[in-house]
Amino acid sequence: MTADDFRHIALSMNGATEGSHMGHPDFRANGRIFATLHPGDQKGMVKLAPEEQRQFMREHPRMFEPSSGAWGRQGCTDVKLAAADRATIHGAMVLAWEAVVAKPAARGKPAARKNRKRNV
Repeated sequence: MTADDFRHIALSMNGATEGSHMGHPDFRANGRIFATLHPGDQKGMVKLAPEEQRQFMREHPRMFEPSSGAWGRQGCTDVKLAAADRATIHGAMVLAWEAVVAKPAARGKPAARKNRKRNV
């Protein structure tokens, strides 16, 4: 699988859009990230529930691994694109997409508050 294949699957989800954060592409629905492509286009990431992550890693250990640190413990799962197949990635992507569209729409970041003097 290539980065373009991964992108195509992500953007095939209803309401999905491509954006960018931290210097790499992300894929969002309902204002929330459900997948990303890592710099260098060798890996992607799907945001799964921890139990879904464990199942995919158990069934496809050459294809999936937890993202590093707390992100990985929370279910963010790296996809080794060279070892990936479309059907398996599509299945994982659907789960990631379903999780974000089931939540309320993400709100934008609050505007920075100006330093104001308050009367005490």
